[in-house]
Amino acid sequence: MKMHAGEVDIDGELIERLVAAQFPRLADLPIKAVQSTGTVNALYRLGDHLCARLPRLHSWVQDLEKEVTWLPRLAPRLSLRVPEPVAQGHPARGYPFPWAIYRWIEGHPYGDDLVSDESQAAAALAQFVIEMRRVDPGGAPRGGRRPLRELDAATRLAITAAQRVIDSEAAAAAWASALEAPAWDGTPVWIHTDLLRPNLLVDGGRLCAVIDFGGVGVGDPAADVIAAWSVFSQTGRARFRGALEVDDGTWNRARGYALHQAVLIIPYYSETNPGFVALAKRTVEEVLADSV
Repeated sequence: MKMHAGEVDIDGELIERLVAAQFPRLADLPIKAVQSTGTVNALYRLGDHLCARLPRLHSWVQDLEKEVTWLPRLAPRLSLRVPEPVAQGHPARGYPFPWAIYRWIEGHPYGDDLVSDESQAAAALAQFVIEMRRVDPGGAPRGGRRPLRELDAATRLAITAAQRVIDSEAAAAAWASALEAPAWDGTPVWIHTDLLRPNLLVDGGRLCAVIDFGGVGVGDPAADVIAAWSVFSQTGRARFRGALEVDDGTWNRARGYALHQAVLIIPYYSETNPGFVALAKRTVEEVLADSV
């Protein structure tokens, strides 16, 4: 089932044609669709060590191009694995956008049952965020969301639309509280911007990789503090905040961004991506638990 209006058709036969025409040396590799909650790119494994990522919409082509440009520069400075672009595909008959081949990273999306020690995982992700912030931001694209107050109308509409699956009254109160956080006016730093459970890979009980850098850029560091609620529970959240030394203003702003993102996901993907909606509902519950 397609998730977006205007989404292009992508299937295994298309991948086979694209690979055979543009990368004939890889044409004999078996192709297998990867089932995930991802919403931006379709993902297909190519043999055991590679994967193809294809944007679903034209508006997300620039995200893939950012990854191809910036990931090789960021990777050497990061302690967790990140996607490694191997080759760039170009538009062709049957598929109108650029696409790319990456090195496959073994692991599973973050889940409580997969992580041996949430506190250790929180420390590892905090270290990753610190390392991102230390990278020279020179020449980097802007990243992150608009100020919370500019997101007010859309957030309130989404809270109302999601009222059957969340405590909308409590969510509205938490959102109003987040709006009182001071506006950010600091120095831009590198941010991933989308630290959700599907974008964190776990292997052998430990956090091993961060994927999906389509929103990467420089901006408000609060953008990467959303993991406190989108990934962790109370124990991990406390460790994450302590390791990052997050001040109250940034913390409250980040909580607002986490709530905003989650409540927009719930009504939009209610029929097409229930797994993603379940994760968003969990984020809302963590935000509300932390707002009491």
